[in-house]
Amino acid sequence: MKSGSIRFRSIVILGVFSVCCLAGVAAAQNPMKALDPASAPNASRTTDSKPSPSPVVDESYVVGVDDELMISVWHEPELSNAVVVRPDGVITLPLLNEVKVIGLTPKQLQALLTEKLKGFVTDPQVTVIVRAIRSRKVYLMGPGAGRPGSYPLTQGKTVLQLIAEAGGVGQYAKVKSIYVLRDLDGKHERIAFNYKKALSGDPKDDIALQPGDMVVIP
Repeated sequence: MKSGSIRFRSIVILGVFSVCCLAGVAAAQNPMKALDPASAPNASRTTDSKPSPSPVVDESYVVGVDDELMISVWHEPELSNAVVVRPDGVITLPLLNEVKVIGLTPKQLQALLTEKLKGFVTDPQVTVIVRAIRSRKVYLMGPGAGRPGSYPLTQGKTVLQLIAEAGGVGQYAKVKSIYVLRDLDGKHERIAFNYKKALSGDPKDDIALQPGDMVVIP
């Protein structure tokens, strides 16, 4: 009886040991399967991550301080760089060193760089892409604002979109007294904003923002 019991326990232990060995081999061959998906969130994010699209700019857009540009020179990868406009309105590029770009449209900058590179490259073909706009800003102010501060002005942004981006209005906000303060020819113009009408969905009741606009929520 004791011999049979010992034999049975030996078989069970051997079986458990075999299962553990097989599991260890499988985990070694495919370690990601051994992880719980919740413990490895970075794997899915890395696979699904996509580069942020470049902002859409019109022909009238001019380059400003802190804007990020992609300068590409065809067949010249060493001359192609992503650059950020410095506070003095200048970027630094290989061969050309410092180039003042503030106040130029992307097409004007493209033509300027093409001309400057002719002394170094045969028939240079330059492309300028605005990767990030940080120079154009609007401001949200007042005790009724969800998160007061400065915000980047993307093309077509309205007052309602700015308020939503900043977390909405505060509990005690005076929504009937919201207004936009805009600098026109050196003078501040106060533009009333009807918050409730804008929420109704009629586009004409929302105000398209301009660089430097200050939205005040009392």
